[in-house]
Amino acid sequence: MTYCVAIKLNAGLVFLSDSRTNAGLDQISTFRKMIVYEKPGDRFMVLLSAGNLSISQSVREILQVEKLKDHPDDEGITIWNAKSMFDAARVLGSAIRRVHERDAAALAKTGVDFNVSLIFGGQIQGEGMRLFQVYSPGNFIEATPETPYFQIGESKYGKPVLDRVITPHTPLDEAAKCALVSMDSTLKSNLSVGLPMDMVVYEADTYQSDRVVCIDEHNPYFRMLHDTWGQKLREVFDGIEDPSWNGEQTNIPLMLGSTRSLPLKKITNEDERLI
Repeated sequence: MTYCVAIKLNAGLVFLSDSRTNAGLDQISTFRKMIVYEKPGDRFMVLLSAGNLSISQSVREILQVEKLKDHPDDEGITIWNAKSMFDAARVLGSAIRRVHERDAAALAKTGVDFNVSLIFGGQIQGEGMRLFQVYSPGNFIEATPETPYFQIGESKYGKPVLDRVITPHTPLDEAAKCALVSMDSTLKSNLSVGLPMDMVVYEADTYQSDRVVCIDEHNPYFRMLHDTWGQKLREVFDGIEDPSWNGEQTNIPLMLGSTRSLPLKKITNEDERLI
């Protein structure tokens, strides 16, 4: 009932989330699934959430005051004094486990699973940017150059364009455009994802961002992107040869200046049809 995506690039970070939640076909609501934690000049962090709304809201509230202590005499690590994003992600995991201890048993008695998925990323002064996907038990994985983005929620519709476009070297504005196309594809195919959207674009080593926007159906750029993406996809589709049947010949270009006849032949053997 949501879609969120975050992208880690050499140039910065991109975060995008929708805002639709529903508990049935006739009960649709709008809740923000993104929260920004910012101390200008020192740290900038963004949290995206999917899953059970009551759980994710509880985690967000507790995260702001949660202290993680490795030893009883420790001062305690919070997201505001953590020296690394890894430690901040550990604090987030601790907040999830605290909510689990409080609510999981009661939820289980009513047949509700403890289900929350989070993306947490940003930069703390003294280290580079980092991006994590955090699971219901509080454990997490980190984005790598080979896997520079994370998705939570209804991820399948928006994944193909990300796989084709995003690399660590992708410019920030291009990655923001790709994230919006990914969201548009999801909106087109799944009614449980809906506008408005929240987007944050963070430039590396700035520890703040002035590119924090809310995008609704009236946003002129998103309307242009939606119309243009659909039109260009149709043009590419129409430019591909139709299949031929029964051994009919068609010329399919294999490379520049070269073609080969590639007919499609009907299967006549009944055993082959079952393969």
